[in-house]
Amino acid sequence: MVEPAAIPSTALPASFSLRNGALRLDPGEPAFFQNPYPAYAALLAAGGLADWPEVEGHAVARHDLVTALLRDRRFGRILTDDPLGRPDYSGKPDHLGDFYAIESHSLLDLEPPTHTRLRALVGRAVVARRIERLAPRIIAIADELIDGFAGETTVDLIERFASPLPVRVIAEMIGVPETACPELLDWSHRMVAMYTPRRSIETERAANAATRDFASFLRDVIDEKRRKPADDLVSVLIAAQSEEGRLDEAELVSTLVLLLNAGHEATVHQIGNATKTLLENTEAPAELFAQTDQAAAAIEETLRFDPPLHLFERYALEEVELADGTRLKRGEKVALLLGAANRDPNAYREPDVFRPERFLARGTPTHTSFGGGIHFCIGAPLARLEARLALDRLFARHPGMKLVEPPRYRDSWHFHGLERLVVRLDGTS
Repeated sequence: MVEPAAIPSTALPASFSLRNGALRLDPGEPAFFQNPYPAYAALLAAGGLADWPEVEGHAVARHDLVTALLRDRRFGRILTDDPLGRPDYSGKPDHLGDFYAIESHSLLDLEPPTHTRLRALVGRAVVARRIERLAPRIIAIADELIDGFAGETTVDLIERFASPLPVRVIAEMIGVPETACPELLDWSHRMVAMYTPRRSIETERAANAATRDFASFLRDVIDEKRRKPADDLVSVLIAAQSEEGRLDEAELVSTLVLLLNAGHEATVHQIGNATKTLLENTEAPAELFAQTDQAAAAIEETLRFDPPLHLFERYALEEVELADGTRLKRGEKVALLLGAANRDPNAYREPDVFRPERFLARGTPTHTSFGGGIHFCIGAPLARLEARLALDRLFARHPGMKLVEPPRYRDSWHFHGLERLVVRLDGTS
């Protein structure tokens, strides 16, 4: 086993220390959120497990353990004694009442049997054929956004491409008017800010207000779709039925908030991070999208190499012993480091090298970027399709574009995404 001292100290954040199984690392330190991978490498080299006070849990970096714990039913997303698997948010502050009213019905904050029922209903609505039918629209929206670059020399691809594309796609899929996209973006940004480190009371109040407005907007949409059903996800979810019944209105609103937020936020980061990765690590990105299997492998490697989500938390539902002998009591948390697991040298040869061909070979481990187990990302097929088609069009029409300035990541760490991605266009369109 290599000790952390073997990792060049200049590559590690100043706050990093790892001694006797205790990790000290400030997630808000710029040296970390701009490039977390040296810290991950040091943690992996020391065994991939450590107590991390800053996240109030046990950091797990090893690919095999992250993969196993995502599926281990001795762990859950919430700690609850409710027989229906629902969280109890009654003790949350009053100024976050609207936010937690939505969260209390969210798939991400539920456990079986309620999670099982809702997941089945949503899964029947978000079927592969419905997603595949979106392909022509994804291409058309991508081309329309690229058309908007005409006559410009430099463009911020986050603002002009990666951000507007997913919200338009998910809004269209769900059945929300495109004119509402600016509001959807604003609500989504303010709500997701709740999950960033060191959030302020102002951030909390803004998130609560956004949640209240978002829920009110969606209730109006639901009422309209009940009167005039259409070929969209809202109408399908209204009609969805299982042996246990339908989604009630609170569940329906919460599910739509989750789909809109997750369908936008993570995909923006995915497209931005993937574009940066391709520009920095390939000579001719457009060639990677010449064949479907090649393109799919390239997308999987971008997801492994620099994923949009780096942390997924779970709680021990009973006493559990981890691989290193660490015993967890009921209620203790594990911080599953998805970005670290994707760079584990025991899972991937040359993990810090971008090699799309690895996902063309049999036996390559699945990356952890979409989670796993019962909380595996339900929007993964759409995210993959959007990224593949959007990047195909972008590099087909501007194959020679170059980075203008060093890309910088947002101070949000586990939602790992870029603030800006400024490129110089090549004149091709």
